Amino acid sequence: MKIYQVKDYKEMSRKAANIISAQIIIKPNCVLGLATGSTPIGVYQQLVEWYQKGDLDFAEVKTINLDEYKGVAPDNKQSYHYFMNKNLFEKVNINPININIPNGLEEDSSVECARYNKIINNLGGIDMQLLGLGHNGHIGFNEPEGVFEIGTHCVALTQSTIEANSRLFEKDEIIPNYAYTMGIKSILQAKKILLLVSGEDKAEILMESLNGPVTPSVPASILQLHNDLTIVADEAALSVIKLRKPASIVMELEESC
Repeated sequence: MKIYQVKDYKEMSRKAANIISAQIIIKPNCVLGLATGSTPIGVYQQLVEWYQKGDLDFAEVKTINLDEYKGVAPDNKQSYHYFMNKNLFEKVNINPININIPNGLEEDSSVECARYNKIINNLGGIDMQLLGLGHNGHIGFNEPEGVFEIGTHCVALTQSTIEANSRLFEKDEIIPNYAYTMGIKSILQAKKILLLVSGEDKAEILMESLNGPVTPSVPASILQLHNDLTIVADEAALSVIKLRKPASIVMELEESC
């Protein structure tokens, strides 16, 4: 486990973009696991900027997204299809056939989950998986449960997740209660995992995820078992870890250059 401490969200985004850029440069046809939500927006903006300067080439890159709302069309402004198009895909030279996102309009969960698991297997796995951290410890839409869900599955979103996402929807829009999400097994099988965390409101759950017991009630705690986990977190997100100084992780802290 390697933890980079950065000053703020902007520095977190730039540091993470540097790590992803290095992956693309080293392996131009790499498979990137991508995330949505507010956390990675700055990363995508930085990647687009470097692409526009001619420093990055996405022509051979393949992507597979973590999740998508069930029952939401790809052209809906709240869908993760739309999010990825507007924040990254439409602004770089990625080949559309290399983009993979769950089909939220597939009503048969077993069909869609099997299809998505097959895509991941056919790609040969994920070279680098980008993750954010939910307030309740969820990664992707793997919510706190009694067991770890290993494969792609349809999940009933918790009330806290629904409330956190409600700010992204118009007042009269129906907020989805279900989503398709990549499973814990697929995430853990990624060769590298990059976890981004920003803000004091994530400090306690970050501490619990990295230093607490590995338990499905805190899905992100499973990341402790990965052999190539990098965390980029700002000072606010690391405030609890720095205060309590757990012996298991405090020596891993590095100041980002």
